[in-house]
Amino acid sequence: QLVESGGGSVQPGGSLRLSCAASGFIFSMSGLSWARQAPGKGLEWIAGSYIDGTHYSDAASGRFIISRDNAKNTLDLQLYYLKPEDTAVYYCALERSSRYTTEHIYEYKGQGTQVTVSS
Repeated sequence: QLVESGGGSVQPGGSLRLSCAASGFIFSMSGLSWARQAPGKGLEWIAGSYIDGTHYSDAASGRFIISRDNAKNTLDLQLYYLKPEDTAVYYCALERSSRYTTEHIYEYKGQGTQVTVSS
C-alpha cells in the first residue's frame, strides 16, 4: 500500500513537501518513484529512488529532491521553485525494477495528492 500526503495550493516560486507511507513489500529493496498527471495529460515520471541511486526527469532536475527513509518506509519529494505547469496530481509508485531504467513499469501506485500552483 502507498499513501501520499502533503499536497496543496501554493503560489509560483513556492515550495511543498510530499510524503508517501509504504507498507506490504520490502521497501529497502524496491525501486520507488514519483509521477504526476496534469489535467488532460498522461502520467509523467519525474523522480525515482532505486538501489543504484536517484534519478530525475528534466522537469524535476534542479528543483525537486527525492529522498527515502528505509527505516520508516517513507518516500518524500521536496518541491522547490514551483511553476504553474507543475500543477498535477502527484503519485507515489512502486516500480517493477529495483534499478533505474528508462522504461517505468509501475506495479502499484497510491491514490495521489493534488498540487496546485497558481497566483
